Amino acid sequence: MLKGIFPVIPTLFNDDNSLDLEGQRQVVRFALDAGAHGVVFPGVASEYNFLTPDERGELIGLVAKEVDGRVPIVGGASAPTPEEVIVAGQQAASNGINHLMIMAPGALEKNLEAHQAFFREVSSGLPNAEIILQNAPSPIGAGLEPDAIATLAAGNAAITYVKEETLPSGPAITTLAESGIPHLKAVFGGGGARYIIDELNRGALGQMPAVELTDLHVALWNAYFEGDLEKARDLYRISLPLLVSQAVYRMRLTKYVLMKRGVSGSLAVRAPLPGMDDFTKRDLDQMITDLEGALS
Repeated sequence: MLKGIFPVIPTLFNDDNSLDLEGQRQVVRFALDAGAHGVVFPGVASEYNFLTPDERGELIGLVAKEVDGRVPIVGGASAPTPEEVIVAGQQAASNGINHLMIMAPGALEKNLEAHQAFFREVSSGLPNAEIILQNAPSPIGAGLEPDAIATLAAGNAAITYVKEETLPSGPAITTLAESGIPHLKAVFGGGGARYIIDELNRGALGQMPAVELTDLHVALWNAYFEGDLEKARDLYRISLPLLVSQAVYRMRLTKYVLMKRGVSGSLAVRAPLPGMDDFTKRDLDQMITDLEGALS
């Protein structure tokens, strides 16, 4: 059963837009050294929709080789059509990965019957996969209501996990945790772990944040489940300034923090994201200093 902190590994690019394969390996090692219970690749935070199918296949192979069976891997297989999802799932399966995170597509909007048909086709084409159903807000995903997600999961035995990251995520997690769906093993939170304490209180058993604060999130997770709620909340408060900025700058911030923490020097992104000026970087530098002081 999957549970714990599963950071989403970003895709590292060189300044010429090519893949930075060594930087990719360094980030995976950072996540493992930080105590991650598993890793996710590729997700939204990996800029998966800016990767070619060949790049996606090459990178998921690199991640699998670097992890080398030490922790579970969730393979991101989101795509607009079932056919594309199945191809991505087969790439993951060829690397020994059978847990697949698949987003309820935004193009289907809130048409429950269309989502049911979509996931029936996917599970038929990937009969050995366990699906982590990702419910992301519009326009990235469909932003389904809690009852719709519960109905979708209940009707498809291949959906064994849900990653809930619509806002507010808490009520949806409560609905799913209390749904009694026999094959639903756990609910994961999303949204960058900005609401992790509330999600854990409501029964979430995992979180899939961006990778740059993995050591903090693992320490928070351990404190929470060891009953040290004061320490968990202290760590949560330390994380929030960076996570608030991350909500704006997204993968650009992730890569900046990784660079400042000595993990990787790759700062290039393919996604169209706001730039960070010197004022922003000075503020982030202070946040990173505060973070590392708290973790030392």
